[in-house]
Amino acid sequence: MFTGIIQAVGHIETVENLGDGYRLKIHAGGLDMSDVQLGDSIALQGACMTVVEMSTTHFSIDISAESINKTTGLSQPGFVNLEKALRFNDRLGGHLVSGHVDGIGEVVLFEQVSNQSNPSDEGSWHLVIKSPPSLAKYLAYKGSIVVNGTSLTVNQIEDVADGCLMHINLIPHTLANTTLQHLKAGSPVNLEVDLIARYVERMLSAPK
Repeated sequence: MFTGIIQAVGHIETVENLGDGYRLKIHAGGLDMSDVQLGDSIALQGACMTVVEMSTTHFSIDISAESINKTTGLSQPGFVNLEKALRFNDRLGGHLVSGHVDGIGEVVLFEQVSNQSNPSDEGSWHLVIKSPPSLAKYLAYKGSIVVNGTSLTVNQIEDVADGCLMHINLIPHTLANTTLQHLKAGSPVNLEVDLIARYVERMLSAPK
């Protein structure tokens, strides 16, 4: 389990063929590797992966072709959000996150919100993401959503013919400390819906 609070931004340095999948070597960036062991779980862009090799500055994970096809941002070198698995005594700063990507969304709009009284101030950013239709029923006003591993709050939803538009506000701190700063219109993003919403949907739809 994870919280969606990004601990560091790492960098995928190499993607090598390995059987029917791939081995990724990742520079850990500012992630504290002192308590990481082989077999531990680390979320990359919101996808839970297992450490198979490690040093003080790098770690490697093996990923199947199926996982590559079901996620985005893990098939080539580039920056990735990193979070180590949650401990029972850790603070739950975001929300309960499983590290299983439910679908891929698309950024529709990403722009800075201007401060009318002082236009020179760095304000928040308005992010609009279109989710696949299959995830629309799990999205709600003031609900939680994981975008590339980052726990965020949905400020508005709009149901459209081919999915659901989520409106999200990002503060400068979030942008400065995650890969979300690299988003632009058209960018694909990994999405994980709220864990509790999935269970509620199952309970309501199960045969009586």
